[in-house]
Amino acid sequence: MNIGRGTLGVIAGVLMVMLAVIGHVLSPPAFDPPPLPASPQFRDIPAQPAAEVRPIAGAGFRGGPFRTEKLLVPARNETLRATIRSPLSPGRHPAFVFVQGSGSGDGGEFTQQAEWLARAGIVTLAYDKRTVGYSFRSRDFGLLADDALRMLRVLRQRPDVDPARAGLWGVSEGGWVVPIAAARDPRAAFVVLVSSPNVSPLRQVAWALNEQLLRLHAPTGVRDLLTRVMGGVGFDFLRYDGAPALEGITQPVLALYGTDDPSIPFVESTQALTRALRQGGDADYTIRFLAGADHAMRVNGGTFAAGYLPTLANWIRDLPRTARPSVPIAGATPVQRFEAADVPAAPWWGDSTILWLTLCLAAVGYVAAPVTEMVVRLRGRDLRFQANVQRWPAIRRRLRLMAWIGLGELAAVMAFITLIVLFSVNQAGAWPAVQAGWLVVRLLAVAMLAQTVATFAAVAAGQRDGWEPTPWQKSVLAGVLGGTALLLLTAAYYGLFAFPW
Repeated sequence: MNIGRGTLGVIAGVLMVMLAVIGHVLSPPAFDPPPLPASPQFRDIPAQPAAEVRPIAGAGFRGGPFRTEKLLVPARNETLRATIRSPLSPGRHPAFVFVQGSGSGDGGEFTQQAEWLARAGIVTLAYDKRTVGYSFRSRDFGLLADDALRMLRVLRQRPDVDPARAGLWGVSEGGWVVPIAAARDPRAAFVVLVSSPNVSPLRQVAWALNEQLLRLHAPTGVRDLLTRVMGGVGFDFLRYDGAPALEGITQPVLALYGTDDPSIPFVESTQALTRALRQGGDADYTIRFLAGADHAMRVNGGTFAAGYLPTLANWIRDLPRTARPSVPIAGATPVQRFEAADVPAAPWWGDSTILWLTLCLAAVGYVAAPVTEMVVRLRGRDLRFQANVQRWPAIRRRLRLMAWIGLGELAAVMAFITLIVLFSVNQAGAWPAVQAGWLVVRLLAVAMLAQTVATFAAVAAGQRDGWEPTPWQKSVLAGVLGGTALLLLTAAYYGLFAFPW
């Protein structure tokens, strides 16, 4: 006796509701950052003084010649390539080290502004980021700070550099690195922070991700999926607290933020910076908001914002006079819509270790099916001689389809998360791509559930008709059905069966 499709549909619907409830019960608190209350301090900040953006003779992207030197600098466990660009004018000049943001990269990303600054009379050193001790999973900001200080020592030893005017410049992730270096070496003359988060990496990433999902009109479930993944990630550096290092800064600080930066909570970053500097007794800070500038101080990823390079060069060249300006915070009015909130920590069953263990168990179950059947065939037990051979091939086809759907679901989720991350990093993408990806992920989850129900029904019908599975067939059934059950529970935890759709 076969179970009708209508009955199977009802069973699948009931199970879907049960999985939605299980996912709701097992999930951590929702990530829903509240709006950031408007602060009087940022509601109407004064315009940037015109003297700070005055032109510099000889500077510009088409200015005069400069000197470029390549060298190798020994660092801990590896040797780093560095490039120094310096003015041709005689005498000693101010100088600084470029400290990169997140990800692997080389110092070539600073070529354009380094050449501009060399023509403006400032020596710069840009170096390739280390590959030993830095990865997606593990980042030692103290180790990166040590690299920056090695480069600063190289600059101080040059005859064309004034050691008393040699400092550090950091962008994005470099905003967690440079304060450590500056606190370790009081001889560093100044600190420049560009698009520096000053909140924990986890808060910064979650804020940027939320902003991007709002821009892409992503369903709430997409944010739940991504934040539950983030909440279960055990990367220690994501919860790094940069306040103690900021409090240890004693040098003059220039912090530059763009009002069109979608990657950092610039209002809270400024508040965290000023609070930490005051706590440490450092009143020598200059904070400027540049209209239209993005995370890289460019306008829509193109040319640099008009005031960025002149502000940077004039501030460095005029130190110590510019260390404590009459207007500490100035420029365009920044607008930050939402707070930078912590992602709720996952319960133990949502930890990344448990997730990988679950996926490994599911994989073992899927692999057990073809391996078991292959072993049986090699031992000469041909299925053709079984009395009820007509029942097993149909069930085996369902098991194979179930396994392929499960693997397809895993691949689709990984691809979808990668897509959202790439959209967030590159500030690209369009809402149809997000909606389509989310639809595919959820439809595959429903298909996996429906195929599981259909397979259970086929097995039950076969047993009612007298089919008695052999021990190896039971192993195959347990492996595939058990593996799929684990995947269904995992999908429920990550909200793939949640309502509304």
